Amino acid sequence: MATEESNPEILAHVEKFWEGRKPHSPIYQFLLEDVELTFASKGVVRARLLLTKNHINAHGGLHGSVSATIVDWIGGLAIAAWENRTKTGVSTDIHISYVSSAKDGDWIEIEGRAEKVGGTLAYTRTTIFKVVDGKPGPVVATGSHTKFVRV
Repeated sequence: MATEESNPEILAHVEKFWEGRKPHSPIYQFLLEDVELTFASKGVVRARLLLTKNHINAHGGLHGSVSATIVDWIGGLAIAAWENRTKTGVSTDIHISYVSSAKDGDWIEIEGRAEKVGGTLAYTRTTIFKVVDGKPGPVVATGSHTKFVRV
């Protein structure tokens, strides 16, 4: 991960955007109620989440649908962090690659990056890391997300 600095104004905008969205999305409320936004700069957002039994599949690892929800969620926040947008569009495409796993009681760090935000489409990339010794460790999943932003 790059050593760029968080921008307090962008972080405040993204936090306000998230607080406004959360009440309208029961799935986000259920899975991401305790997520902590830790960083924001233009088009980049990072967050941490303590995994609970609600995030875990029958094999004891982070559920694939939770990873997909995270990619969807953080992609929207990364777009919001691009010039303080208040509309982040609708999903047109999402891809997830499952690389390793994390379990109940593990912390994950999530990084979303808006790679391009145009007049019609926005493209984001997400990396979900397992936190080890307080730092991002092994990659758990990666994702890409395309959103139609001319709405």
